[in-house]
Amino acid sequence: MADKTGEMAQNTRRVFINDIGKYTSKNIARFLDSCVVGASLVDPGEADVEEDDDRLHDEQPRLKSATFQIVGTVSSQTEEKCSFIAEEYSNLKREDLLHHLMKCDVVIYDITQNADQIDEAQWAVSALYEEMDQFSGPKMFILVSTIMTWTMTKPADKDNPEIPFTEEHYRRRKAHPNFHDHIGLEKLVVKLGKTKSSQFSTYVVASGLQYGMGEHIFHLFFKMSWLGEVSQVPIFGDGSNIIPTIHINDLAGIIQNIIDHKPKSQYFVAVDDSKNTMEDIIKAVTLVLGPGKTQNVSKEEIYLTRDLMQTDIDSLLVNLCIEATYLKENFNIQWVSETGMVENIEQITEEYKQTRGLLPLRICILGPPAVGKSTIAERICKHYKLHHVKLKETITETLENLESCVGMEDEENDQSEAQEFLDTLKENMNQNGGRLDDQYVIRIMRDKLRTKPCMNQGFVLDGFPKTYEQAKELFTGDEEPEDLQSKHEKKIIPEFVFFVDATDVFLKTRVLNLPETAVEGTSYTPEQFLRRLANFRERNVEDETLLNYFEDLEIHPEHLEITSNDDSEYLLIIEKVCKKVGKPKNYGIVLEEVEEGERRQAEQQLKERAAQRAEAERREEEEAQQRDKCWGEWNQQLVEGSSNAVEYVLTTP
Repeated sequence: MADKTGEMAQNTRRVFINDIGKYTSKNIARFLDSCVVGASLVDPGEADVEEDDDRLHDEQPRLKSATFQIVGTVSSQTEEKCSFIAEEYSNLKREDLLHHLMKCDVVIYDITQNADQIDEAQWAVSALYEEMDQFSGPKMFILVSTIMTWTMTKPADKDNPEIPFTEEHYRRRKAHPNFHDHIGLEKLVVKLGKTKSSQFSTYVVASGLQYGMGEHIFHLFFKMSWLGEVSQVPIFGDGSNIIPTIHINDLAGIIQNIIDHKPKSQYFVAVDDSKNTMEDIIKAVTLVLGPGKTQNVSKEEIYLTRDLMQTDIDSLLVNLCIEATYLKENFNIQWVSETGMVENIEQITEEYKQTRGLLPLRICILGPPAVGKSTIAERICKHYKLHHVKLKETITETLENLESCVGMEDEENDQSEAQEFLDTLKENMNQNGGRLDDQYVIRIMRDKLRTKPCMNQGFVLDGFPKTYEQAKELFTGDEEPEDLQSKHEKKIIPEFVFFVDATDVFLKTRVLNLPETAVEGTSYTPEQFLRRLANFRERNVEDETLLNYFEDLEIHPEHLEITSNDDSEYLLIIEKVCKKVGKPKNYGIVLEEVEEGERRQAEQQLKERAAQRAEAERREEEEAQQRDKCWGEWNQQLVEGSSNAVEYVLTTP
C-alpha cells in the first residue's frame, strides 16, 4: 500500500489531446484534469478509512501536486477556452505540432468523432516513433477508436453466434466498410508499440457509442424528446439491433487506468455491461424526457436526418454483442454507468439537461383584470420559448383530451378512468353554471404544470392562482411534510413572480374604451368587470394574500406598474422581466430556423435578380427594336439616295 501511495507522489504529467473542443476529447480532458496521477492504482476498497487526520493532512500537498496538465489542439481559436486546458494550439505546422508532442508524457488521439483526424494521428504516432531516441523519458500514445472496427467479424462460435466478442478476439476483427482507415490505424498503433515499449508504449481503446454529459451521437433523440415537437420519437428499423455503449466519463476512467497501470496488453474494448437495443435506448429516453411514445419507421429514413453524419448512421445501425473482460479483471474503474444507459436513464437525462443548460423557467404573472397580464405573458413566452398556461384554455384542453382518450382504442390509455373523470367534470359544470369547483380546477392545473413540455422548457402561469388557498392547494397538495420548504412541489412552483398593477381609474377607462366586438361574450362587460375588479382588490387586502404565500417561501414578487396603453411601456415591462429572469435556458435558433431564414433571403435575392434580368432583357429588346428600326430607315435612305443618283445621271445632258 505504501509503494502505491509513493507512486501517486510523482510529478505532474503533461497530456496532449487532439481536437479538444469536440465532445469526446473535451470530456476526457475535463475528467483527467480532476484526477490525481496514480489514483487508479489504489483500489478504493483497500483504502484505510481509519487513517488519522494528521497523516491525511501531511499527504494532501503531495497528492495535489501529482496532477495531469492538459494541452491540445482546437479547430479554431474562436472556440471558448476551457478552464481545465493549460494550452491550446490551432493551425499548427507539422514540425510545430511535433515540438509540442515531444514535450508531453502522454499523447491521446480520438478518431471516433472526426475521421479527418486519422491522417494526423497516423503521422503523430509515426513521427514519435521515429524520434524515440530523442525522448527525455518514456512516452505513451493512446488511440481512442471505435467498436465499428469489429462489426464484420465472424462469430467466435458458428454454432452459437450470440456469444459475445471479447478483447481476446481482436486479431480476428473485421471492420465496417466505412471504417477501414480506422482499423488500419489501430494496427499501426499496436505495431509501433512493440519495438521498445519501455520507451514508447502504445494502446488502442475501441470505444462503444458514447453517452452522457450532454450527449453526442444520441443527442438527436434527447433533443426530439425534450422539445416535444413530435408526438412519437422514431425508431429506425425494427430497433432490435444491439448497440454497445459506454458513458463518456467511464471511457475517460479507462484511459486514466491505462496511463496509471501501463498494462502489457495493448488493445482494450471499452463498453458497459448493457446489451441494450436501439429500441430499448430510444424508449427509455422518450419515456423520461418526452412524450413516452415511439414509432418504428423505415431504416432508410435515418439517411434523411440532417443531424446525423454518415459515421453516426453507421454506428446507430450497428448490431454487435461485445464485452470488456480485461477492464473488469485488471482496472480500478469508478463506474458512472456500469449497467448501461437504460438502467441509469434518470441520471443520464439529468446530466443532459444540466450540461446543456436546458433548465425550465417557471414564471407567474399576477394582477387585476384588464391590466395586460396575457399580453406580457405572450411576449415572455415568445422570448424564452415557454408554454403559456391560462386557466380557461387549460380546462378546455383537458376536456378535449378526455373526450379524445375515451374515443380512442389504445391499450396505454385507461378509458374507464378518463370517462369517469370526464363525467365528473361535466356534472360539476352543469351544477355550477359552467364553472368548476376549486378541487377540480387545482387538479387540472397541477396536471398541466406536470406535463413534459412544462417540466422541460417551463411555463408562464397567467393570472392563476387567484387566492392564497388556491396557491396552497396547487403547489403543496394534500401532504403535510415537516416544513414549508420541503412541503411545496419544487418542480412546479414558480421561480419568478411578477405582480402587474395599475390604478382602478386607468383599468376602468381601458375597459370602457374597448370596442363592443371585443367585449361581447367576455367578462369585460362593465358590470362583470367592476365586480371582478372589486373582488380582486378585496382579496388582496386580507392578511393571507396570494403574494404573502410566495413571500413565505422567499419567492419575492416583483411589482410592475402600468400607466399607459403605449406599446413602449409594455416593452419596458418586458425588459424589466428579462433582466430579472436572465438569459434563456433553451435551445437557441435551431439549424432549421437559420436555414429557413437563409432560404427566404436566397429566394428574395433570386426574385430581385430575376427582376433585374427581366428588366435588362426588356431594355435589350427595346434597343434591338430601335436598332432594327434605325437600320431599316438607313437602308431606305440608301436605296432612295441611289435611285436619285441614277436618275440624275440619266437625265444629265
